[in-house]
Amino acid sequence: MKRLACFIKDDTGATAIEYAMIAVTTSLVLVAVLPAIESALDGQYSSVAAAM
Repeated sequence: MKRLACFIKDDTGATAIEYAMIAVTTSLVLVAVLPAIESALDGQYSSVAAAM
């Protein structure tokens, strides 16, 4: 029982898990937002190319 209590109280590695969760969340946001940015930039480059 004492080993189980020590295992439950042990929080080593929690920081690594938190950083991994931040990285995954950032990746998901980028995957969701980048297509919109790409289409906006494509329009801008097309207008610049047409002006040249």
